[in-house]
Amino acid sequence: MAGKAPAQDPAQDSPQVSAPKHAAAGLPALFHTTKIANAQMGATRAVRTLLKLNQPDGFDCPGCAWPEPEHTHTAEFCENGAKAVAEEATLRTVGPDFFAEHPVADLAERSGYWLGQQGRLTTPMLLDEGATHYTPISWEAALGLVADELKALGTPDAAAFYTSGRTSNEAAFTFQLLARQFGTNNLPDCSNMCHESSGSALTETIGVGKGSVHLKDLYQADLIIVAGQNPGTNHPRMLSALERAKRAGARIVSVNPLPEAGLERFKNPQNARGLVGNGTKLNDLFLQIRLGGDLALFRALNLLLLEAEEKNPGTVLDRAFLAEHCHGFDAWAEDARDTDWDEVLAATGLPEAQIRELAELTLASEKVIVCWAMGLTQHKHSVPTIREVVNYLLLRGNIGRPGAGVCPVRGHSNVQGDRTMGIFERPSAAFLDSLGKEFRFEPPREHGLDVVDTIRGMRDGKVKVFFAMGGNFVSATPDTEVTEDAMRSCRLTVHVSTKLNRSHVVTGARALILPTLGRTDRDVRDTGPQQVTVEDSMGMVHASRGALKPPAADLLSETAIICRLARLTLGPENPVPWEDFAADYGTVRERIARVVPGFEDFNERIKQPGGFALPHAPRDERAFPTTTGKANFTVNKLTAPEVPQGRLLLQTLRSHDQYNTTVYGLDDRYRGIKDGRRVVLVHPEDAAEHGLAEGATVDLVSEWSDGVERRAPHFRVVLYPTARGCAAAYYPETNVLVPLDSTADTSNTPTSKSVVIRFAEDSGAEAVRG
Repeated sequence: MAGKAPAQDPAQDSPQVSAPKHAAAGLPALFHTTKIANAQMGATRAVRTLLKLNQPDGFDCPGCAWPEPEHTHTAEFCENGAKAVAEEATLRTVGPDFFAEHPVADLAERSGYWLGQQGRLTTPMLLDEGATHYTPISWEAALGLVADELKALGTPDAAAFYTSGRTSNEAAFTFQLLARQFGTNNLPDCSNMCHESSGSALTETIGVGKGSVHLKDLYQADLIIVAGQNPGTNHPRMLSALERAKRAGARIVSVNPLPEAGLERFKNPQNARGLVGNGTKLNDLFLQIRLGGDLALFRALNLLLLEAEEKNPGTVLDRAFLAEHCHGFDAWAEDARDTDWDEVLAATGLPEAQIRELAELTLASEKVIVCWAMGLTQHKHSVPTIREVVNYLLLRGNIGRPGAGVCPVRGHSNVQGDRTMGIFERPSAAFLDSLGKEFRFEPPREHGLDVVDTIRGMRDGKVKVFFAMGGNFVSATPDTEVTEDAMRSCRLTVHVSTKLNRSHVVTGARALILPTLGRTDRDVRDTGPQQVTVEDSMGMVHASRGALKPPAADLLSETAIICRLARLTLGPENPVPWEDFAADYGTVRERIARVVPGFEDFNERIKQPGGFALPHAPRDERAFPTTTGKANFTVNKLTAPEVPQGRLLLQTLRSHDQYNTTVYGLDDRYRGIKDGRRVVLVHPEDAAEHGLAEGATVDLVSEWSDGVERRAPHFRVVLYPTARGCAAAYYPETNVLVPLDSTADTSNTPTSKSVVIRFAEDSGAEAVRG
């Protein structure tokens, strides 16, 4: 029998602290998976649900975008995937009685963990202007209210349509079509906060803003570099792929300020070696780099490769590839020769011998893959960093052949698909031309607002209606107090959600919560059972079919909500067949196939197990659709965060019991933290220099050139083996420290991995808000 939601909201500031673990998964993962699944779903429902997870006839995991292997295992899920499913498939529900009992002011004081634990939303709810409580509202009235507000705007650009990466391809396509039929490109999404830097750098250098490898490439690689990424916590199924690659002979190098238990040793719970043996040692080399030092590292590696070629001409670089497929090599090489080793060592914090060791591993490897995540994408210089990674791969022809390439590892399960479907504030002319031709209208051409600019727009009174398709915008975004004040300035805020979160209690003058079907739920429309599709982190598109009875009989899918709203907003004369789209998602896929390249014969191709691969010119043909028609070498000035004396550089990160802003529990098992989240991880020598003892409580204060003091109160100091000069703490609790105006060049992504902080006197537990 599933357990009840917690009545009390734990303090989260007095954890038990033990030594970090040096291995991931194994029997503890099985134990925690079973415990959480049973608590949320009950034993029978848990088994039935998890056996459908990531199966060809089942549903796609909402926990991350890691691809499914060609031949799936019976239990094709990880501990964190099971937690994500348990949260969504919970038997707990939140209905009108709950909202009658809890005024919004009360809910605003609760933690995100407590809010999420209450259960699935079942009923459309309205917070009217001046009201203290949400009250139930019919679907017709709720969608009519949104349509009326949209139609009353002086300009379509006064609305913003935000999307979470869990949204299906069908919902994303109809959502962007609604926004553009309405007249705006204001389509911010969670990509703006995570891999926008990857897309910007890859589009410029290779012409496609996505990774160039498939899962099978990992198994053929000689060398895999995992940079700025914690797969054991964020993408645990990646560890199985790395284990297989290691057994095939690959060398694995991790580059990270924090030691990663999963990369030290992986105890695969799906085999005896993992359950009762020692598992598999994955790391061949661990480079404990300073935060933001990756550009300097890859620049140094590239210099060493260049020098090796000059000593032994024709033996190191792929001269034929460079001549036929690349542009800008000579200018890049001239600049690379000026690399200053003192600057490299200061920026990376690494011994020169370790950098040279990685260069030797590169020279001994014919096929190299570089994987990365937020540790590379959330700095001011993130785009140049990723461009330098591309330089590194181009030098030896490691793009466009098996076992080699770029591998940005996405988080949300369909964040890449959302972008493919047109969720982008700066769409290409080709996409808009195709969309306009298919639906016989002229789409808006002026670029819209991304996440950061949407917050500015709300703050400045330019954006008056905010509509979120999933996600937890308030908690996911930077500069929390600024963001919350901006949200409160709206006339109407709308959130299509499965679970309660903080964005529901920080609202505009009026607010709506529209409950929706989750990935695990059966979706039956007038034409019968429906399926949706998603695109994984490696460009594979496959179907997802929910299996569970929904928590309420009248819940609508995201696609149905969008289509009903579109008809009410755009009027009966609008030629788009919104009713057909809502009744049969196959009709949406037919239109996608005519608008988006690579989706030809969409409905038939998703019938094949595992789905189908989208085209990727650099990978498939060694063709590079850039401005030069070739892969572009780029000159990237060596830069790294500057940290004043007496300050540390903070990165925000997830705990092991967390998926983005969704907190499943209060433990971070691999880092030795139990029953608490308000902790800051500090190297013992840095703590001593700052006069901090283990267990001391402090406020974290970020320092930025605007002179505004941003403070995260009441954090416990935990001594931890992070890189010297660097600290770490969990988000969303520390998002308050990230200034809205501190963003990556080109991509405008918040710089959540390089926040200069100082420690201040503890403000006390009473200073902590929900």
